Amino acid sequence: MSDPHPPYLHPAYQSTALRAPSQPLIMPAYGPDAVELSSPVFGHAELGTLDNDLTRQHRGEPLGERIVVTGRVLDASGRPVPNTLVEVWQANAAGRYIHARDQHPAPLDPNFTGAGRCLTDDEGRYRFVTIKPGAYPWRNHHNAWRPAHIHFSVFGTAFTQRLVTQMYFPGDPLFAFDPIFGSIADEKAKERLISRLDMDTTVPEWALGYQWDIVLGATPTEDS
Repeated sequence: MSDPHPPYLHPAYQSTALRAPSQPLIMPAYGPDAVELSSPVFGHAELGTLDNDLTRQHRGEPLGERIVVTGRVLDASGRPVPNTLVEVWQANAAGRYIHARDQHPAPLDPNFTGAGRCLTDDEGRYRFVTIKPGAYPWRNHHNAWRPAHIHFSVFGTAFTQRLVTQMYFPGDPLFAFDPIFGSIADEKAKERLISRLDMDTTVPEWALGYQWDIVLGATPTEDS
């Protein structure tokens, strides 16, 4: 089986040429350093009651299609990873981030910040309520558009223990044109980045539901 993770350098994804290491990585011979050992431990006290509901963080409701995204964080053996911090960030329904560098002419939504977090439960499950993000242009190449996606990060016991990945939506026609998605050589690994529509998760007359599991070591992560 080929490596499920994208390479550090993928020329079609132009910014990797600037940040990919040019020399072999040096792995320390010792264990966790002082930063890891002294870093804070995440707990429920640090989370707000609306941190996992991106649709209720402002005075009004955001524009767009409301969705529920849920799944489990599992280790390589399929065992749940409880009490781990999961963070998400995303564009709004028009494909716009609240970020100074995002200046493409799509509207901002004053009722949508596009960031949330939660801790997994005893079964490794997370749950977010949000708005389905829109596609957006990103100038990597001529007429480049990113498929709709939500960024995820999963933390260990410290900020230095972090994995970052992206969740996509089924049937997106932009998959074939996206060099980030295309940087993954293993077709089964690509499929693990795509959520599935789930009618049991769907809330009738309120929000469509999507299921997506993060399997440590198998779900492609962004190492570059």
